[in-house]
Amino acid sequence: MANGMNEDIDIVNDGKPNLGDVFKSVLASFFGVQTDKNRQRDFQQGKPAQFIVVGLVLTVVFIFTVIAIVKIILHNSL
Repeated sequence: MANGMNEDIDIVNDGKPNLGDVFKSVLASFFGVQTDKNRQRDFQQGKPAQFIVVGLVLTVVFIFTVIAIVKIILHNSL
């Protein structure tokens, strides 16, 4: 799976990652999978602040999702 799913759906915008590409890259990093091509694009042409902000937002969404699931499970088990 060296040529991952992200490589097949890349959109070329002067080589710079757009917001959708940043989200895909951050999600790929959550799962630990990223194509070498996208990784190089992110490090060479991406802005670190974009990745940090998107990473923080997705982390907060993940935490609240886990909390909601736990509350639902605990509520239904009583």
